[in-house]
Amino acid sequence: MSIIATDIPAATGGAGVPAAGPTRGLVEITKVRKSFGAVEVLKGITLTVEPGGVAVIVGPSGSGKSTLLRTINHLEKVDGGFIAIDGTLVGYEVRGSTLHELREKDVLKQRTEIGMVFQNFNLFPHLTALENVTEAPVVAPRSGKPRLSKAQARERGLELLDRVGLKDRAGAYPRQLSGGQQQRVAIARALALEPKILLFDEPTSALDPELVNEVLDVIRGLAKSGTTLIIVTHEMGFARDVADTVVFMDQGQIVEQGSPQDIFSNPREERTRSFFSKVIEPAFNI
Repeated sequence: MSIIATDIPAATGGAGVPAAGPTRGLVEITKVRKSFGAVEVLKGITLTVEPGGVAVIVGPSGSGKSTLLRTINHLEKVDGGFIAIDGTLVGYEVRGSTLHELREKDVLKQRTEIGMVFQNFNLFPHLTALENVTEAPVVAPRSGKPRLSKAQARERGLELLDRVGLKDRAGAYPRQLSGGQQQRVAIARALALEPKILLFDEPTSALDPELVNEVLDVIRGLAKSGTTLIIVTHEMGFARDVADTVVFMDQGQIVEQGSPQDIFSNPREERTRSFFSKVIEPAFNI
């Protein structure tokens, strides 16, 4: 697949050359478009998330939030525009005036720097919690890093399970864990490759209400760690609490973005005000 390359930043060097300097986790989304058949679900999205930043994307169902998230690690291929991480294009390289898709093995190597936590956990049912966490560091060709030995991966896996409060459940299989515990294992797995960026696609939407906070508390801790986080969620109180930047999307476009204070307390756009009047009021007045 190839698309015309326009407005490629100088930092990419025209061929996916990393930007100079020690940046780690700078995300630049520029004029990204995506359609499914005749339906355009992303309409020229431009967004920058600084290294170590926490961007929370909110908006009504069907607004393109999850699709945008999936383009960042090339699970969805863009139809126009581009995405760069630390100045390196994601999923493409420039040849002349055209973006050409990278080979699958090169895309997979890029994904080792972009952790993703899905709505439905996606754990391997035949592996224990620890094995789910240690599988990728042993098998995956980590970008610029050697594979871990099994002993190293086990040590790292136990550290990560301890970080999410599940070291004592290392030998449990997914069927033996609650939904909240499974999602915390999924977070530990996403951290195992030491990614620059973590993507969360509605990480609590599949959980029973009483299990939501245990997952949100883990993400709150990650927000203070310096890893760049991009989170799609319907948990407005959480978004207000954890975000540096809140992005409100509707109908495939960014309607408004700003600090939590600006977006939740003083939105500029009528569409934003209308949405939050239906969502925030009940949440904060129980």
